Amino acid sequence: MEDAQDDREQQRGAGGEGEEAEEEEEEEQAGTLSPSFPMGRVKKIMKLDREINKVNSEALLLISLSAELFLASLSAGARHAVLQKKRRIIKLDHIRSAARAHRPTAAFLLDCLPKPPPPPKAVSPTLKARSADEKPLPPGARRIDDFFRKPSADTQDMMLDLEIDRGTSKSKSHQESGLKG
Repeated sequence: MEDAQDDREQQRGAGGEGEEAEEEEEEEQAGTLSPSFPMGRVKKIMKLDREINKVNSEALLLISLSAELFLASLSAGARHAVLQKKRRIIKLDHIRSAARAHRPTAAFLLDCLPKPPPPPKAVSPTLKARSADEKPLPPGARRIDDFFRKPSADTQDMMLDLEIDRGTSKSKSHQESGLKG
């Protein structure tokens, strides 16, 4: 009986050892780092630098993984900035604030990002109307406000004068055409 128990324990131990070996292999496979960026594309980007002639596969892997970690960190910072401002879309300003929050990133990345546009100056509605009136119009164009504006007494007088001028010029042209005929 003792022999049977020993055999069972050995079988359990052998089975346990086999399971442990399989678990270790799975952990090693799970521990294998595979970058999400295409290695060929990363290599091409690296070779854009004139000082780099050849790229070692280990260096390529490390650079690809570090770029992935950097972008994950930057996007997490931008997400945090978006949540703080209660927005839904990540914009360049959010990425800029995430870069400012992380000093090593700010040292090189803020110089690469495009400059923010200057903030618009607060303009009162009356100044907006004045500035719209002051802008020159292209030749032959009219403002739509002029179309809807009620004619004043001065403009009515001007229109009458124009009609009178047109009327006299028509009568003169008819007289001249009658003289020729």
